[in-house]
Amino acid sequence: MTSTRLRFAPSPTGYLHIGGVRTALYSWLYARRNGGEFVLRIEDTDRERSTEASVAIVLESMAWLELDWHEGPGKDGPNAPYYQSQRLDLYREHAEKLVATGFAYRCYATKDEIAAARAAHQASGQKGFRFESPWRDAKAPPADPDAGYVYRFKSPKTGSTGWVDLVKGRIDVPNDVQQDFILLRTDGMPLYNFGCVVDDLTMGITHVCRGDDHVVNTPAQILLYEALNAQPPAFAHLPMVLAPNGEKLSKRHAAVGVLEYRDMGYLPDAVLNYLARLGWSHGDQEIFSRDELIQHFDWDHVGSTAGKYDAKKFAYVQAEHFRKAIDERPETIARGVVPFLAKRGVEVDAADPRLVPAIRSMKARSATYVELADKIDYYFREPSIDDATRTKVLSPAAADALGGLVSALEAVATFDEATLEAATKAWLESAGKAIKEVAPAARVALTGRAHGGLFEVMETLGRDATLARLRAGAALARG
Repeated sequence: MTSTRLRFAPSPTGYLHIGGVRTALYSWLYARRNGGEFVLRIEDTDRERSTEASVAIVLESMAWLELDWHEGPGKDGPNAPYYQSQRLDLYREHAEKLVATGFAYRCYATKDEIAAARAAHQASGQKGFRFESPWRDAKAPPADPDAGYVYRFKSPKTGSTGWVDLVKGRIDVPNDVQQDFILLRTDGMPLYNFGCVVDDLTMGITHVCRGDDHVVNTPAQILLYEALNAQPPAFAHLPMVLAPNGEKLSKRHAAVGVLEYRDMGYLPDAVLNYLARLGWSHGDQEIFSRDELIQHFDWDHVGSTAGKYDAKKFAYVQAEHFRKAIDERPETIARGVVPFLAKRGVEVDAADPRLVPAIRSMKARSATYVELADKIDYYFREPSIDDATRTKVLSPAAADALGGLVSALEAVATFDEATLEAATKAWLESAGKAIKEVAPAARVALTGRAHGGLFEVMETLGRDATLARLRAGAALARG
């Protein structure tokens, strides 16, 4: 195994929250920067809440973000993630090891007995109930050989447990706040702390990055590592992502499922850029490529206070990435916009020669695939002209202007933007007309819209489509 190994271990109980994605991203970046490995583990031991659909969402989200992992002997192939539900024998093996070494015991206490102990504790007026199992130091099993039991850890009652957190610094917790927590349920399913430790230990995880709501779990996990005679990993507990008003981020504040941003037309690299900066900094730099994030990421510059979600800043980061991608990777954007055009009823092949020029013509006006598809769909279908626009712009007076423009453009030898503009200006001068007398009608005839470029649209549409649409506009103007 390599010296640096990190993991992302989501529970498949719904959509993949952007806070979880940030955790995965930081782990992925640290592993990549240090030449290490990144492992994906599905913690699906909650039988009531874990679903195959949620697992599919996790895998789909990770694939869209291109956060790839290194290994996994899962049920879906050699590169599938680990699944806790497939590792139950391993958890029982380690539980038995702890019993054999005196760090755990089988507890036969029933639910009724535990409930009675809790009721008696509450009746005494005390707070902070901790179940004191009578089986902690029992020398013999119960008389009933079929009695059900759980495995409990024998927590120390003195001293403290601490660690130096990579984000929060030194943390120490007195051991007397721990109770004898359950390792395995009666059905053999591990509870979170035990399953997490066994998995991280057997997978060789060296660094654990997770939300700071898990700080309370860390002392118990360190005690388990020590009981198993193993070195705990380094821990990095990230502050939560909060809503702008300081509340816990939820769907009523923003889109929180990562695939929602895919459907909104965001780029994966833009999503990762924004989430990376939502808690980490590298000087004053705001826009990062994926390679730059890998190069610069470290724990020293991860903030110890919660970051607040900012939709406007997120949109700004997306716009910067989107426009840069149009400049540098227009073919990638062409492939990406095709399904968004299809949602608008426009079927276009990604190799259509009109697509990249159309995309470039709308660079300044589009920040997402959704906006881009809206802006360029008229290149690939006849323009839709509503009655109000037709009445206002395509009046009978515009018919002659459009006819004159058609005649001028028919004589153009090279159908490019500069030549088309020059030919139009020459015709306007010879006809004694101003550009405002023809441009609005031409624009609507070509695109169905009142705003946008004119000559770049003509060049992208090409000679035949341009002249045909202008003639159709003139016909509409004549009524």
